[in-house]
Amino acid sequence: MARKYTRRQVLQTGAVIGASVGITSVAKMQSETPEATPESTPQAAPGLHLAVTGAIHQVHDPCIIKAQDAYYVFCTGDGIPVRKSTDLINWSLAFPVSVFGKLPDWELQAIPGASAIWAPDISYYNGKYHLYYAVSTFGSNRSLIALATNTTLNSKDAGFNWVDEGLVIDSHKSDNYNCIDPNLILDADGTPWLAFGSFWTGIKMRRLDAATGKLSTEDDQTYSLARRPDPTDAIEAAFIIRKGDFYYLFASYDFCCRGAQSTYNVRVGRSQTVTGPYADKDGVAMLDGGGTEVTFPTDRWKGPGHNGILQDNGVEYIIYHAYDADNNGVPTMHIDQLVWDADGWPSIPA
Repeated sequence: MARKYTRRQVLQTGAVIGASVGITSVAKMQSETPEATPESTPQAAPGLHLAVTGAIHQVHDPCIIKAQDAYYVFCTGDGIPVRKSTDLINWSLAFPVSVFGKLPDWELQAIPGASAIWAPDISYYNGKYHLYYAVSTFGSNRSLIALATNTTLNSKDAGFNWVDEGLVIDSHKSDNYNCIDPNLILDADGTPWLAFGSFWTGIKMRRLDAATGKLSTEDDQTYSLARRPDPTDAIEAAFIIRKGDFYYLFASYDFCCRGAQSTYNVRVGRSQTVTGPYADKDGVAMLDGGGTEVTFPTDRWKGPGHNGILQDNGVEYIIYHAYDADNNGVPTMHIDQLVWDADGWPSIPA
């Protein structure tokens, strides 16, 4: 079953029991994102763990984008909290501090008992920023993914205004998948696709309509991308990037939201087509439980997972949360530079 946490659990110590997160994932930098960007980009050495500071605590399921005047991180919580940085290192709460003041009424009617918004994913295409996010309750696959759009992320711009675009896709108890943890990827032709899923039968994908950001009427197939052989094993938080000749599917395995007892970790596979099949470095299909591990726990940082990828001037950064064993298991934001081996596989060297 999908395990999620409540708003109170997220905003307190982070040492919560039995939850599985759904913010994709991190928002990615699409190739169409406007070029107006911060003046300086941190030039991290391969594998460097960026010494991020500031508003990096109580960050769960971070997603990131480079846009206009700064870098922005969206994460799980009341109304989708937003953080901002001009250098990827120093982070502060953005203004306004969240996308929504409260859950839209139509979402509360659809998902009674929902208290927070999960797993935002931010991207830019068709002249707008697209923010996909999930609403659900702990342990249930009665879930939905919705969309909000904006023409700018800079709240000082005259056109700044989040527009509630409504429902994208939902799941019911009769379905064998769970509509949380959305992540958008533009394929090589610029067609948008939405990956999603948590527990049940794993990671799924649907094609989107570029004009509306909603489900395509030309292709109504639900594609399966990854799953665990044992349904009690966790997989969720898909995040896909395109690099070279491949699409890389990152996903979080095992269990989050247990504070310092969390076992979350990020694994990756790749495919030459966006809908798969994806396989890991050893050739094991992700539909058969394959996945090459990317993040590993340390003595202090446990359960490093629910990642996003920022593609910035030819460099890929992975953003994720990990639980601080030295500080009551508080979920904390981490950013590392990915390095790629000669065969095109990513890692975070120690």
